[in-house]
Amino acid sequence: MIYEKILVFATKGTGSNEEARILKLLFNFDTQVVPFSVSAKLTSCLKIIRQALRTKPKLIVMEGTGIAGGLACLFLYWFLGIPYVFSSGDAIAPFLSLKYPFLAPIVSIYERILCRFCAGFIGWTPYLVGRALTFGAPKAVTAPGWAHSPRTWEQLTESRKTIGKQLGIPDNSLVFGLLGSLAWNRRCQYCYGYELVQAFRQTKPENISILIVGDGDGMPYLKELAGEDLDKRIFLPGNVPFEQVLDYMSVMDVASLPQSVDGIGSFRYTTKLSEYLSAKLPVVTSQIPMAYDIGGDWVWKLPGSKPWEDCYINALATLMESITHREIAIKQKAIPVAIPDFDLEPQILRVTDFINDILSSTQNEKILSITLNKSY
Repeated sequence: MIYEKILVFATKGTGSNEEARILKLLFNFDTQVVPFSVSAKLTSCLKIIRQALRTKPKLIVMEGTGIAGGLACLFLYWFLGIPYVFSSGDAIAPFLSLKYPFLAPIVSIYERILCRFCAGFIGWTPYLVGRALTFGAPKAVTAPGWAHSPRTWEQLTESRKTIGKQLGIPDNSLVFGLLGSLAWNRRCQYCYGYELVQAFRQTKPENISILIVGDGDGMPYLKELAGEDLDKRIFLPGNVPFEQVLDYMSVMDVASLPQSVDGIGSFRYTTKLSEYLSAKLPVVTSQIPMAYDIGGDWVWKLPGSKPWEDCYINALATLMESITHREIAIKQKAIPVAIPDFDLEPQILRVTDFINDILSSTQNEKILSITLNKSY
């Protein structure tokens, strides 16, 4: 096996969950982490280049697809021959084009170039792996994520009582919940959790409460939408410590996994699916591939192509109005005891083999190049 020094960074930023993810996947390697600041992207780009020039790593691994990080990888490959691998949970061009439609042609070219010149791609889903291969990535592997800080059923039961009381959630409530980044999309007038609050407001079923865990610039919109039900039936506690994610999920009875059925959402699992499964939460989502490939009788698949559209929200409101404890219990029993795809150790082993093969191929190519040059 080859355990060479690898330069690593995450475009989401130093200390982010994505940096923690890639470092865990590269557990078996000698890594040098380059700090990355989201508020100083150009500086971070230059810092990556300087670090690579100084230490001359065998490989660069980028978690994320930010342009500043991608340009650093491309520069170091084109001018110094340092290969790079990148990892992503999103289809780059559709994701960025949703927020900045005027940049669509540019980001589409960027995505293809990033795939074309990489040494390999680590996809959060097999669908993203297929996309990267189509765009020219020579090798790829899937690492969909895992549940952090797992809990026993007894621990989850105790956390449900403690945190439910702490938040003030009525004891008799069936809780629809979500955990995620509440980034507001001005174009769509949407952030995660919007569909839950909007569906609740349509019917205000007496036995339902809403719990949305996370923070972002969408929080003020959700609070305004919640109105007088805020802190009574709709609860928005903000961010919680990373290690307490499953404790807050234990308060939920149904987990919302809102995804658009298009070139963005259809490629995703979302990072929280593994945690939802670990917390034994039935999931309500849209008709994305994941709902058929991994989901089973523990998933409600709602109609509609977008979670902010009336079709989806109306179906979610109908579900809230009619759902029962018995129906939830049946869904819970249908959740698999284990889904191997979301086990941590096999993912580390897959990525280790993947990176080793890339390093071996790179080394062999250099030896062949030197041999050919000498022969001429």
